[in-house]
Amino acid sequence: MARTQTFDRDTVVRAARTVFWEHGYDGTSIPDLEDATGIRRSSLYNTFGSKRGLFDAAVQSYLDEVIRPRLRPLQDDPVAPNALTGYLTGLRDAFENLDSMSATNGCLLVNTARESIARDPAVVRVVADYRAELASAIGRGVRAQRPASSPAQTDDLRENIVALVIAAFALARVDGAQARHNLTLAIRLAPD
Repeated sequence: MARTQTFDRDTVVRAARTVFWEHGYDGTSIPDLEDATGIRRSSLYNTFGSKRGLFDAAVQSYLDEVIRPRLRPLQDDPVAPNALTGYLTGLRDAFENLDSMSATNGCLLVNTARESIARDPAVVRVVADYRAELASAIGRGVRAQRPASSPAQTDDLRENIVALVIAAFALARVDGAQARHNLTLAIRLAPD
């Protein structure tokens, strides 16, 4: 007879997400995940199939609970004229809170792009899709905030802002001040 699950799957995924976000896929061991989630290896494998299965669930949780809520104002129809500045200011505020995961660990997906797991085609697709979603949302924000800009100006501004945001995420662990400065520069590029 199969044992019934005695833990909340979402709580386990969130706990694992924190560990992966802090230590990366390669730097996270099964014992680390057992400690963080409070469940045994057998339950992790029975529920998620593998460390990779739990990682995939953690990435989906990150997208659904961290990334997309922050991007939502840029994906509304219509996008508010100040949505881009609001997004960038909110992100900079998160980086200024030195206890936040963003300030101390940057972006789970940007970090993942630098790990050995990033050679996996499925991970490549997830990271590329995230970058495309971010660029699309920022592009919508640029068009709403600067409706008189030409398509070429909008594209250039979008790409510059995306680059500054991604650089901020990449720098968060090693140079928080520069990461925050990058976000300030992005805000200056898209004034109200």
